[in-house]
Amino acid sequence: MKDILTLARDARDAKAAVAALSAADKNRGLCAIADALAAHTPEILAANAADIENGRKNGLNEGLIDRLTLTQARIAGIAEGCRQVAALEDPIGEVLWMKARPNGLRIGAKRVPMGVIGIIYEARPNVTVDAAALCFKAGSSCLLRGGKEAYHSSKCLSDLMRAALAAEGLPENAVNFVEDTSRESANAMMKLNGYLDVLIPRGGAGLIRAVVEHATVPVIETGTGNCHIYVDATADLGMAQSITVNAKCSRPSVCNAAESLLVHRDVAEAFLPMAAAGLAPYGVKLHGCPRTCEILGEGVLPATEEDYGREYLGFEMSVKVVDSLGDAIAHINRYNTGHSEAIVTESYQASQRFLDEVDAAAVYVNASTRFTDGFEFGFGAEIGISTQKLHARGPMGLVALTSTKYIIYGDGQVR
Repeated sequence: MKDILTLARDARDAKAAVAALSAADKNRGLCAIADALAAHTPEILAANAADIENGRKNGLNEGLIDRLTLTQARIAGIAEGCRQVAALEDPIGEVLWMKARPNGLRIGAKRVPMGVIGIIYEARPNVTVDAAALCFKAGSSCLLRGGKEAYHSSKCLSDLMRAALAAEGLPENAVNFVEDTSRESANAMMKLNGYLDVLIPRGGAGLIRAVVEHATVPVIETGTGNCHIYVDATADLGMAQSITVNAKCSRPSVCNAAESLLVHRDVAEAFLPMAAAGLAPYGVKLHGCPRTCEILGEGVLPATEEDYGREYLGFEMSVKVVDSLGDAIAHINRYNTGHSEAIVTESYQASQRFLDEVDAAAVYVNASTRFTDGFEFGFGAEIGISTQKLHARGPMGLVALTSTKYIIYGDGQVR
């Protein structure tokens, strides 16, 4: 097992070779990775089964087990993500603009690789491939440190990726996997100044907070998802029911799942029973305001202040009846995490006000929050969903993993 400093050196030593690869070489490597994942699916599933068994023994909740689980279909989806990234236009080398100055200098901006990108993540083995693929296409090497819950899966996937690159004559140290899952390795990674050009945490609130607070290397903050569905007074209630059920129940363990339902008072008596009926087959536990409890009766738990700010990551949801669109926006901006918010409405004015005033990375009109995803946005895959406002925001695809440099052409100018 290589120690983290050795791995960081390997990644740093490889970055120039990765940056120099042509688009065709990078695409060839990504397609080779996709083929390797498909060819070794049984091996990946066996490694994942060991992680799931260990997770259940250690008491992981079902939401985390779901995040951890790989299936044949999910592996095929991960491989397809690699092929989609290969199909994307290579951003490296793109000249964004070029202007002439009065002194004859021509000054422009050009897109370049980050260098070495570190990613710390938890029980999400798919991140191992998504992150590596995007970093590689963006011309950067990567240092991956997954959680102990997904160790066997992530190790298997990283080994397959490195072997696929080596077989194509490409630098295998473009992908580097930290086998040490101790807290010490994470702390060490946060302080790899001179090795990492940027560090991206992807996981729960605790992990993200720890990285933001303790890292001395530059960090791009990805966020947790306390996402809301607001059902406006003019909403199509059938559409609202469908969106609410999908946003909450299609995969409750992910960050783009809805955690809170807001309903305008004018439609609350009609819609809340519809919402409850749609959520009931999934066993969703509701935490409601006094008006919600009055309309739905027994079975609804009184909502606390903590409930409105909670990312449940399971079959639970807070519910509140609001008096106006303005009240809904104020509630969302108070409790949300800047991730994804949705309004269901037939009013153009209401939709535009919601889009303008809600502070979040992704804001939807008449659609589920579950679409906040790099794959769904056409990015091929994502490194995470940024809830900050510097450099990148929302699903971080290929372009978000690049930097720029100024390029200046002269003919002998001096100052």
